Amino acid sequence: MSAEEAKNIKKDSMKFTYVVVILFAMALGSRQGRAQQVIRLWPESVSTAEKDNPTLTLFSPDSAKAMDAAIIICPGGAYRGLAAHEGEDYARFLATYGITGIVLKYRHGGGGYKYPDITADAARAIRIVRARAREWKLNRGKIGIMGSSAGGHLASTMMTHFGDGDRNSPDSVERVSSRPDFGILCYPVISMGPIGHRVSREQFLGLTPSAELVQLYSNEFQVTASTPPCFLWHTFEDSAVSVKNSLMFAKALEEHGVPFDLHIYEHGRHGLGLGDKPPFANTLPWTKDLVAWLKGRGVIH
Repeated sequence: MSAEEAKNIKKDSMKFTYVVVILFAMALGSRQGRAQQVIRLWPESVSTAEKDNPTLTLFSPDSAKAMDAAIIICPGGAYRGLAAHEGEDYARFLATYGITGIVLKYRHGGGGYKYPDITADAARAIRIVRARAREWKLNRGKIGIMGSSAGGHLASTMMTHFGDGDRNSPDSVERVSSRPDFGILCYPVISMGPIGHRVSREQFLGLTPSAELVQLYSNEFQVTASTPPCFLWHTFEDSAVSVKNSLMFAKALEEHGVPFDLHIYEHGRHGLGLGDKPPFANTLPWTKDLVAWLKGRGVIH
């Protein structure tokens, strides 16, 4: 064998090894957090249309990594659609840290729905996860909620408008609390007022909501000492949803003694999400800050 032939064989071998490594990484990323179960929130619905049937989709971590925490994820989309990169991508990412990511497909303005159907879906989602925690090997006290943009408004609504449950209900799901144990808000819409997002407000409350409804769902005014701990992040450059939304919510949390972790990054457009795809080698800085916060609160270890 000539030196040139040996050199070519070595080169081809290196290429083959590189391809195998890449394929293995892709396969590993695709296995992490595979969707394993889809659950209808309202099984009694007689409609067969997808827009009328909100669901929960579970993305479970590998059994070797599984923790006992779950996070319900509310994708953004200005309350007129649902952004996949703020739903399934988050769930797959969380699964790499042993967290069960649960994507909520809630009803929204794009399907002809507004408040209170939207908030009813989110409250029902939390109750279902808590009611089935033992079945899914979860801790009933480690059920969080996460949302981006308008989904952040929905998540913050659950953090400020939760209920203890109706103990006399014939439905076992409705007997449990809808309070999340912690919240994660990504460039969230918080206010229904001037600093909020006009399209999200119109899709959520309609074109001419009463002043009382605008105030009630401007969640910077609805924080209490019972609001759960929160991780928030936003960018200064966000031109779609003002950073004032996160700042005002953090101020309200501080005033009521609610623990929070606030991160304002100078650069970045609205709707960034993870900024990456599986196997998540180049996620944005906020993800590292989030993981540190979750570890600090004992959600993961």
